[in-house]
Amino acid sequence: MMRKRLPTLDRYLLTQLIPPFVIALGAVLLALLLERLMVLFNDLAATGSSLATFIGLLTDLLPHYMGLALPAALCVSVFQIARRMSENNEIDALMAAGVSLLRIARPFMQTGLALGAMSVLLYGYIQPVARYDYRAGFYFAAHTGWAPHLQAGMFAATADGAVLTADAVSHRGTVLHRVFIREQEKNGVVRIITAKRGLLTVAPGKRATRLDLWNGMILTDPGPGSLHDPSQTYFAHSDRLILPKAAAAKFRKRGMDQRELTLLELVKYLRHPSSTPPDIGQNDVRAELNFRLARALAIPFIPALAVALAMGAKRRRPVVGLIALALVLVGFDHLLQFGNGLVSQRGISALLAIWMPELIFCAICVSAIHRRSRGSWLRRRLVRPT
Repeated sequence: MMRKRLPTLDRYLLTQLIPPFVIALGAVLLALLLERLMVLFNDLAATGSSLATFIGLLTDLLPHYMGLALPAALCVSVFQIARRMSENNEIDALMAAGVSLLRIARPFMQTGLALGAMSVLLYGYIQPVARYDYRAGFYFAAHTGWAPHLQAGMFAATADGAVLTADAVSHRGTVLHRVFIREQEKNGVVRIITAKRGLLTVAPGKRATRLDLWNGMILTDPGPGSLHDPSQTYFAHSDRLILPKAAAAKFRKRGMDQRELTLLELVKYLRHPSSTPPDIGQNDVRAELNFRLARALAIPFIPALAVALAMGAKRRRPVVGLIALALVLVGFDHLLQFGNGLVSQRGISALLAIWMPELIFCAICVSAIHRRSRGSWLRRRLVRPT
């Protein structure tokens, strides 16, 4: 049995869609991640976490921003393709041949339908687990680094019983200036260590904190009754392990926040309220379930609106339609989030707060593409052979 091939027009449009969609997806993801990356990098650097921890947390962030980037990338890429075909008179040629604008937008809407199905998996299963993994990973990174961060003028005891202090600190207590350390061994030997600069880092492969010292001096006093005289040693660089690393902290179980629940878990708690976690109410479960479904079901209608707004006057700048498209999508997303809050906090019906804006948005998309395609439909009736 031969597999049915896509029509030539559909193959052409989908071929045109893939490159700008991939580029737009990467650009939107980078723009969304950039600010969070800097904040995350600074926080992890302050706690002494490794690069592997940073990469793991970044991986857990990707599903969240992917859910925002997919519809945005689809919208931008479809708009660019439709606008370019319009400026190159390809749309006019197709419409003159009796092909409606709705028929041209059909492969884009089918792509949106496939992305909407993927978004159900993304919103319903991948994002909740990744959100919990991110919170757990950040908790472990913050609680399993060094114990205290040194403060200026504060005396801290090290693992071997020495006393450490610094006149000034920077970088959240990790860079020390004018360091003073006093060590005393069991046999009475006392060492006084001074250095112009010090740095606290996590020792690689060891559960301890490492102190590096530069441009310092070690004064050793052998103690009373010793046959040796006190000695003085200068050094350019020295390192030592001073603090044991804190034990691994425990993190709570997944499911204490409704955003960490999968779709099946939300449906389960909605059907059996007695099994719902104490920190989550029934309004929270109902709002989160409807909010995720509404966001996924809206994606197939986005290409229709993008094609309709791209078919403006050719002398008009394309940025006008793109700005209008961005305002509609951002406003719709914020309206869904507002409806989610109303259902969760005020107990308002999800049909009114979430699904009413959803139906209005879908109606706007369908009416926009129908209005632009109406002229091509009449032209197609006129050229149809009798």
